[in-house]
Amino acid sequence: MKENNGFSILFPYSEEIKYNQLSQSACHDLGLDMLCSAITNDSKEQNLIMSIISNMTSDPRVAAYRQKVFADILDLPDLRKNMLELFDKIEFIRNFSTGHMDTDEKLGFWHLMHRLDELDDYIKCVESMEVCLSDENIKSEGLINFRKYINALYEDACFAAMKKDIAELKEKSSNIQSVTLGINVNERFEAVSMGLVSVNNKPFKKSGIVSNFADAISSKDKIQDGNEWKGDMHFHQIDRLHSRSVSSFIEGVGGFMALKSTPFVDGSIRSTVVKNAEGSGTANTTFYLDKVINKMLDSVIKKLRSVVTRYADVAIVNISQIIPEFMYYIRFAEFISRNMEKGFRFCEPQTIDSDNVSMDAKGLYNLKLAVNMQSTEGMVYNDLGFDKDHTIYILTGANRGGKTTVTQATGLMFVLAQGGIYVPASSFEYRPVDCIYTHFPADEDKTMDLGRLGEECVRFKEIYSVCTKDSLLLLNETFSTTSFEEGFYIAKDSVRALLRKGVRTIYNTHMHKLAADIDEMNAENNGVKAASLIMKNDNGKRSFKVEVAAPEGMSYAKDIAEKYGVTYEMLTKEKNV
Repeated sequence: MKENNGFSILFPYSEEIKYNQLSQSACHDLGLDMLCSAITNDSKEQNLIMSIISNMTSDPRVAAYRQKVFADILDLPDLRKNMLELFDKIEFIRNFSTGHMDTDEKLGFWHLMHRLDELDDYIKCVESMEVCLSDENIKSEGLINFRKYINALYEDACFAAMKKDIAELKEKSSNIQSVTLGINVNERFEAVSMGLVSVNNKPFKKSGIVSNFADAISSKDKIQDGNEWKGDMHFHQIDRLHSRSVSSFIEGVGGFMALKSTPFVDGSIRSTVVKNAEGSGTANTTFYLDKVINKMLDSVIKKLRSVVTRYADVAIVNISQIIPEFMYYIRFAEFISRNMEKGFRFCEPQTIDSDNVSMDAKGLYNLKLAVNMQSTEGMVYNDLGFDKDHTIYILTGANRGGKTTVTQATGLMFVLAQGGIYVPASSFEYRPVDCIYTHFPADEDKTMDLGRLGEECVRFKEIYSVCTKDSLLLLNETFSTTSFEEGFYIAKDSVRALLRKGVRTIYNTHMHKLAADIDEMNAENNGVKAASLIMKNDNGKRSFKVEVAAPEGMSYAKDIAEKYGVTYEMLTKEKNV
């Protein structure tokens, strides 16, 4: 049987693809932790989704592959429902399998029968999975190939033949109605040894032990002279317990077919012995019967149990490894479906291969906001794109005007799209990024040693050293923790350096002068340009809409002044002034 070949519906072309892990701070800045919590309440599933979606590659084949799988799972709710039910059954088999039993006793025939039951249940799960995946509406390469993988696994494991053998074995074993034991006794009629005489397909008519014994000794005719038995009974004494005569014979027959054809299964085996019970002698007859059968079938049980365990475990491992990947798609499909029912728009993203345009988003919005909204009322949609003339955006606008929301929304679009998930927009075309880097204000306790400005500089240099022209960089109020002169000087040099690398960037800042100096920075002619992006202001009211335009001046200062009541008008209208 072939071992797991690493099939995946999430990570195709695994040997050719390089993935980059988003930093913990980037995941937090983008709101991925909150998003995962909104998708599922299960902490394990949250960690699973986070681990998958935070690994990014710029190879467009991966995104396209995932998107088609997700489209199938989103469009086929019955497939989701049936697969979840099967996964629950498989998980139950794994968690409560007798193969995981811890015992000091030698596991024998009855344990084997339970293992066969489990394998039979598992085979039925695999067959049901084949039925689920046979839906003619499945179009994605990933699910079609997974169906082929399941079929190959089924054939390679000889599950069809094993299922038939299990049925025959269970049918024969179910015919066992009684067992005849031979018991040696001493002068006080105490059992000193016990052996199996026969396995029968009919029950005894009289079950009273005392009356049977009385019947036997009341007539001298019923007491047999000597200990010779009719038939092929061979009674092995206790001092020959380790004899290999019987087990050697069965071992020579070997395998599953031996079990099918042994006289035991046919109800006529006549050999083996066990030690006599301590204490009450026959009090644990059932226990000793198990021991009798185990001794008789020791070799064949060992071989068959090994085969059953190997096929069951390898097969279950192969299927179980794909379950988390299905859960990733299923939980996202349920989440997207719930939000679509509330009226929110989602679209299937499209990868593009263009030397100029690297993103064109229409009607995008921040999915984090939608999570906490019961309807689309109040949601603001924006259009935004990256191309050679708009590679770096210097985003300015009024305080609390939505700059961080737009910055974060852009990052989420790439994360979701490259994770194969429909994105919150009317349309979204993009060139995948190799990683997303964020530079948001750090917590106070992280700036104790270097100070805020020092920490920001160190962190920016680390990001700059690893980002590429295929990266996405999101800067939120970077270098704004010092005086304007110092912050502006560092920010301007940083933008010039980013232009040299050609990194797609949104720089959310209150330094309007930085946006005003864009023409000067673009004059260096690095092949790409920066542009001023503003949060529009409609008659003094925040619109939360973005527009490529020159900065609107000191709107931030005016907001702050109004907030704290220090405009000229607010100061001088006070009484007694």
